[in-house]
Amino acid sequence: MTVNPITTGRIQSAIALASSKTGVDFDYLLGQAKLESGLNANAKAGTSSASGLYQFIEQSWLAVVKKHGAEHGLGWAADSIGQSSGGHLGVADAGTRQAILALRNDPAAASMMAAEHASDNKDALEGKLGRTATGTDLYMAHFLGLGGASKFLTTMQTNPDASGAALFPSAARANRGVFYESNGTPRSLSAIYERFSTKLGAAAAGATGSATTGSVQFAAQALDMDGSTVVTGNNESAEDALAWATSTMGRFGTRNAGFNAGQTSASLLRPTPDTARLAYLMLAKMGG
Repeated sequence: MTVNPITTGRIQSAIALASSKTGVDFDYLLGQAKLESGLNANAKAGTSSASGLYQFIEQSWLAVVKKHGAEHGLGWAADSIGQSSGGHLGVADAGTRQAILALRNDPAAASMMAAEHASDNKDALEGKLGRTATGTDLYMAHFLGLGGASKFLTTMQTNPDASGAALFPSAARANRGVFYESNGTPRSLSAIYERFSTKLGAAAAGATGSATTGSVQFAAQALDMDGSTVVTGNNESAEDALAWATSTMGRFGTRNAGFNAGQTSASLLRPTPDTARLAYLMLAKMGG
């Protein structure tokens, strides 16, 4: 089977659709993806559970899918995510959990959830700050969490020269390059903020390349996540994954288990937890 590559153009198409559906600025989403993963949908952090285009850690991903998944054809995933009395999010079935987390590597799902997450943060930050949230404000919320960003930004308003490392010691230990100069001098809050602002702007400009407004609009129209969500660890398009899965299910004799071609198409494009696991496991088997 030929697998569609995850090209920069395909990623920009996914981001354009997410921007158009949520109202979150396209350049911000593109710059964020460039900073987080270098526009690599399969990026994986070495020091945390972060994965995918937007480097969502597992708990953050489960939270945004639980809140917004049903709005974008991922109701099966949202319904599978539960919360403990202590607030920890989890999925009872291991296969379904794996399938949901694998969506972080799908450009369409990752972009849409990143946009929804940014939209939620924008509303919350504007309520806290009493002003319009900038792209850099939103990136701080992604980097430090909403509570951390609120603390960072409100402190910076009154004391911009405060040490970021002193205010966020744990984050500083995990991200020395952000909180310290190369000579070991702690960066101030304003210096950290400006550094992110510069990087975000440069990343968006560099990632956009020669894309025209017309091509971005066409991409947004051409990509319809609501009708083509497929659980896949290998990042195929909906059409390719469906074609492969349909033929494979036929070879494995799944028709004897009550499937037919029409049922297969419907269940893979709008999967239940059972068929989501089946699709994911088959695609993972192929990739292995």
